Amino acid sequence: MVRVKTKQGVDGSMNGSIVIISPDEKFTEYAQQVIDDLGEDIEVFEGSYSEGLGKARKAVEGGASVIISRGGTGNLIKKNIDIPVVNIDFSSYDVIESIGKAVQHSNRIGIVGFEDLSKAYIRVSEILEKTFSAKIDIITIKSVREIDKAITELYHNGSRVFIGGHTVMEAIYSRRMNGVLIETGKEAIAETIRHAKRLLEVQQIEKEKAAILKSIIDFAYDGILGIDKDGMITVFNPVVQKITGIRYENAISKNVEEVVENTRMLEVLRTGEAELGEIQKIGDISILTNRVPIIVDDKIVGVVATFQEIEKIQKMETQIRAKLHAKGHVAKTKFQNIIGKSDAIAHVKEKARLYAKVDSTVLIQGETGTGKELFAQSIHNASLRIDKPFVAVNCAALPESLLESELFGYVEGAFTGARKGGKTGLFELAHGGTIFLDEISEMSPNLQARFLRVIQEKEVVRIGDDRIIPVDVRIIAATNRDLFKLVEDGGFREDLFYRLSVLRLSIPPLKERKEDISDLASFFVREKSRYLNQRVEGIAVEALAKLIVYDWPGNVRQLENFIERCVVLAGDKKMIDSSIADEASQGMLEFGRVRSEKPEGSNLPNDKGVLHQIENDTILKVLEETGGNRSLAAERLGISVTTLWRKLKSIEEANLKKK
Repeated sequence: MVRVKTKQGVDGSMNGSIVIISPDEKFTEYAQQVIDDLGEDIEVFEGSYSEGLGKARKAVEGGASVIISRGGTGNLIKKNIDIPVVNIDFSSYDVIESIGKAVQHSNRIGIVGFEDLSKAYIRVSEILEKTFSAKIDIITIKSVREIDKAITELYHNGSRVFIGGHTVMEAIYSRRMNGVLIETGKEAIAETIRHAKRLLEVQQIEKEKAAILKSIIDFAYDGILGIDKDGMITVFNPVVQKITGIRYENAISKNVEEVVENTRMLEVLRTGEAELGEIQKIGDISILTNRVPIIVDDKIVGVVATFQEIEKIQKMETQIRAKLHAKGHVAKTKFQNIIGKSDAIAHVKEKARLYAKVDSTVLIQGETGTGKELFAQSIHNASLRIDKPFVAVNCAALPESLLESELFGYVEGAFTGARKGGKTGLFELAHGGTIFLDEISEMSPNLQARFLRVIQEKEVVRIGDDRIIPVDVRIIAATNRDLFKLVEDGGFREDLFYRLSVLRLSIPPLKERKEDISDLASFFVREKSRYLNQRVEGIAVEALAKLIVYDWPGNVRQLENFIERCVVLAGDKKMIDSSIADEASQGMLEFGRVRSEKPEGSNLPNDKGVLHQIENDTILKVLEETGGNRSLAAERLGISVTTLWRKLKSIEEANLKKK
């Protein structure tokens, strides 16, 4: 055995090292010289075939990560250990040199070796036979037990000199025959070492990735369970162990159905369909689970399931709600979330964006269901107060006494039933942010006076207290009534009206922006389908036409509720067709009636014009999305191919007239 510089840990182990198993002394000598020349830290152990295998096993036990060897010894090691084994290939120079030595004894040459040696000679045997005027016979063996038989066969066929590895030469010399030991050149050894180093680097990167992944899996809050293509468990993290009560070592490599009850992972493995948000029972514990197939090159190679205990999820949600309430509510909507491209809604958005840049009070007016709170949230989220609280309160939803205590707060003992320790008012909770007062017209005269003081003085006084609390809040109010008429009738304070309406925003009703109905309906179809776990993909053109000609007195909110009914009534259908729309519209007056005249005082085009334009735009858009495939486009539009052809012809004729 020859020892060269080694890379050892404090315990003497070869951490992440390369080890060479040499089959003979000559190879050992060459290997040592190459290692010295390269300046590498590599150990060389000498041992041929079974002895070499024994040395390789000890090296693995010591921490070796890659083994380098040659010929039959390398093949034997590769079959019996789990780490990568790199066999040194014989170069053309090695082959030529051995033939040159052999022909000095005889021009009838027999070669005995394992597959790698035989291939090296077969590649150049025809050329070598002509070059050296020799006849070369080759026999490939699979084990050392075949060596004697191969030598005998070659001898009977006329071979008088033999080429082979160390074990073959032992058999040749024992018979007192002429033999040439195939020797590996230094360049081949050096190239193999370089290859082994690259392999070691890749191996180390993969180990690091595996360690990171294992840490993520082991310390994840979710339970993570993975199976392979045969349904055997490959991942079983500590959360799964805790929920199932089964130890890792008793679960790994077992069939998942033997370990986890009520699992459907094998069904997901069979179908390739993910199952999300499913409730599963394991013993007395209810869990929420997601099961997803692992697909590689379009083949299902396994399934991973993640799950949490439902009770823990509920506790966490309660804690989050409590924290949000303590800090103030959160504004979710931004201007880009408000659906609509019509001139009417675009104008309102543009004005609202300007309002977001300042802190002046805003009065939003609009019919019920037009989305006044969406604009209030968007103004807040586009302002410098975006990271501060957004507190919303409906003035019509609470009686006067309760609304007053909610807005201004109270101290302990302020009135019968007052909470111990008192309560912080909504104005205080909104400090630094925005307070949105919906249905401001329903505020009582008494509260209007107190509210006016907050606007003027930027301070509040809790009920039952005399301490003044300064507040910095941006006020946005909203109403669906004519506030100026209420002032004239004495139902609302004039000074408060002017304080609130520094900036005014009027949200148009849906009947004045019918160009937006198509986009709104499509958005609600996607949202409601996902929420209701339905598979509805869109609305047929005829059904969309009925939506456009209806006036929607309840505005966007009514349209949203209508689409939800349609999605439910659609059942297994992918499209909301005219019949579904009719069924969902029961109780809605004049649904589907087309009016040929403009509403009095309206500056919009008549409904038929709007309808045709939106219908044409929808058809062209779907046709573009389907790459011009008319059959697919007709299916998505809910019409026949013939009808689609007729409508496209009509669009083409209309465009020619415009020209």
